[in-house]
Amino acid sequence: MTEKILKLRSGFTFFLKNESVFLIFIVIMVAFPFVMNIITGTGLNEGITKFWQGQLITFFIMAVFAMSYDLLIGYGGILSFGHAASFGGGAYAVALLLKHWAPNILSNYRITIGSINITEATVLLIVFVVVILVSVLIGLLFSATSIRLKGAYFAMLTLALGSAIHILSKATDFHKWTGADEGLHGVPLPIWLNPTQNRLTVYFIALGFLLFCYLVMRRMVNSPTGRVIVANRENEERMRMIGYNPVVYRTIAFLSASIFAGLAGALYAIWNMSATPTMTSAVTTINALIMTILGGMGTLVGPIIGAGIMQVISQFFYTWFGARWPLVFGILFVLIVMFLPYGIIGTWRLRRKSIETSLKKFFKLFTKENKTS
Repeated sequence: MTEKILKLRSGFTFFLKNESVFLIFIVIMVAFPFVMNIITGTGLNEGITKFWQGQLITFFIMAVFAMSYDLLIGYGGILSFGHAASFGGGAYAVALLLKHWAPNILSNYRITIGSINITEATVLLIVFVVVILVSVLIGLLFSATSIRLKGAYFAMLTLALGSAIHILSKATDFHKWTGADEGLHGVPLPIWLNPTQNRLTVYFIALGFLLFCYLVMRRMVNSPTGRVIVANRENEERMRMIGYNPVVYRTIAFLSASIFAGLAGALYAIWNMSATPTMTSAVTTINALIMTILGGMGTLVGPIIGAGIMQVISQFFYTWFGARWPLVFGILFVLIVMFLPYGIIGTWRLRRKSIETSLKKFFKLFTKENKTS
């Protein structure tokens, strides 16, 4: 018993030491709505406080989507241009079920435990189980194509598959169900989950979702399975020679990434109360790729920073530069890639010592100049 307690203590201490920055970020995000409320003097569900909660909700969701893509390209070494299929698949699964199936169940059936009505909770649970199943199927579809193809050929095939799913989401044959080009709007939600009426609740759900997904993905990439996925990225032939099947571990990477992307898409559909073909487009995948590159591939924290840059900074850029903001952001992206080739976190981890040494030298020179003056 004592040994277990000591192991738990050491593990908790190790976690706090290594994840202190992320935990500080979570604490800041928890306090953010209340601090904004005090500074602006508006209500928690009003004015600029409500607006920035909305911006951060989008950031939290897209950060999970970017981390899921990092599992593929950063840890698995798999370049896929169809990752938005999982994101959009999760979004459409939620929207279709809540729009066309859930109202009938809620009006005709009642599930209770004692005197507690759990019909609504049961319906939401079933919806998210379906989201996971849809994500698994999409992950298996893309994984099956990776058995014989690699590199650029595989990337082009994923683009073709992703485009096929995108065209399917726009098909007029399913207009009654999906809304075709217009998308599926007006998804009914419980009052407590409605982002218009209860923005703060959705904010904390999205923040908790980000924290949960980060911890699960972190545990996964640090597990023996995660190490094999990384080794498989480096040299498939060598892994096959020592007894590992690269296809199995590539499939695990695809399924894990697809499930997290599907869950992110589901929450995004709840946040927007809609699902649109844009969520399945190649542009959405490219956005995830940009977020991952900006922050640093194979870091998990990097994609979170990349998502923050794209969501928060782009909002300021739109305010400052109007419709020309993508051009300014493109220039910023080129500069980051040129001077930080491994992304913000990746470059910091590789060149941390040299950067710290340079900063120390700079501060020494700065203090000497101040003393002499």
